Amino acid sequence: MKINKMSRISHNIHRPLTSLAAVGLLGGLATTAIADVQIGEVASTQISIYGILDAGILYQDNVTTNGGRKLGVETSGLTPTILGFKGSRTLDNGWNAFFNLEAHFDLDTGMFHGSGDAETDADDGSGRLLFRRQANVGLSGDWGTAIIGRQYGPAVLAHLGTEPRAFKEQFSNTYAWAYSQLFTTVNDSAGQAGRNANNDVGFFFKNAVQYRNNLAGVDFGILYSFGGQEGSTAEGDVVSIGAAYTAGPLTLSGSYQNMRDQQTSEDLVTSWASGAAYNVADWTFKVNFINTENKDATGAEVLDLDALSFGVDWKWSPKNSATVAYYINEDNAPITSPESKSLVVSNDYNLSDSTSLYAQMAYVDADDMGVVSQYATSIVANPAPVNDKTTLVNVGVNFAF
Repeated sequence: MKINKMSRISHNIHRPLTSLAAVGLLGGLATTAIADVQIGEVASTQISIYGILDAGILYQDNVTTNGGRKLGVETSGLTPTILGFKGSRTLDNGWNAFFNLEAHFDLDTGMFHGSGDAETDADDGSGRLLFRRQANVGLSGDWGTAIIGRQYGPAVLAHLGTEPRAFKEQFSNTYAWAYSQLFTTVNDSAGQAGRNANNDVGFFFKNAVQYRNNLAGVDFGILYSFGGQEGSTAEGDVVSIGAAYTAGPLTLSGSYQNMRDQQTSEDLVTSWASGAAYNVADWTFKVNFINTENKDATGAEVLDLDALSFGVDWKWSPKNSATVAYYINEDNAPITSPESKSLVVSNDYNLSDSTSLYAQMAYVDADDMGVVSQYATSIVANPAPVNDKTTLVNVGVNFAF
């Protein structure tokens, strides 16, 4: 892909995940990560509003290979800025009906954020997509939860407890996950390069149906996104599976995703991941591994990413939590197998249950590599320059309601 196109894609996918808040939102349930404010009740339907506002300052000492510095407002550090509405209704048979509508905008400009959908669709990444993150309806009962519409994929949700920084919006493998599942699905037209219009950076999927449940300590989800192509049920479809098992201090996670081309039904993106976390007193140790392969519509290899991360959280006071994490992301597709190695140190200070101050620093050492490898191995939205070392510092405030 051309560099200028990748720059546009970088802007569109920036801040794909609302971290731990996503888990509760999937089933229309309240979550401790977001204050759930009921704003009304209509025909026995409880309607709530919620949101997160996140902004800070980001300093980068090396923006390009020429060494230029940059200091500016960063719209999100821990989480994206979002505004959501949800509703739930208890049915006569004891089931619950619910809906989720969740928008994504940039706090520094007030504009809707673009998406990573295929660019020739109506929701083409231009910023016009209102409910990028969620637009769905569902039913839940003692049998589990079923969701229909645009929604979070279960694969990424499975690893929120094992990714060293819980897929925070800056300085985590949020971007390795997103960019590596984007390259061969957003092309302008169906052709040799490949296209799957149902995928939004491996985090969100439209035209999707998902089933979720928790059985014997295993929280899991199975999602299928319909390709909707005439004459074939395989062309353009997506399968996403994720599960997390928790027993005492131990958490284990695993996931699988596959996306197929809209014309040839060739596997464009195949990703699997596994992780583990273990809690000891005020310490939580984490390790996570992601492998993502990209192929074009003819089956030729584009990307083969191995992303290994490990780290530790330390709750060193009632209001402070520190994290140290290390990322080794390698693209095995080129002969040189280039790597980006990143060290992250951060601290979150909780002013209250819904407001926190954060400070985080990343040191990135990137090999000389092509554009695809540079984006896929990155832990930041705008990748650090290749064949160089870069330091980034981000401080900000996160406010939830």
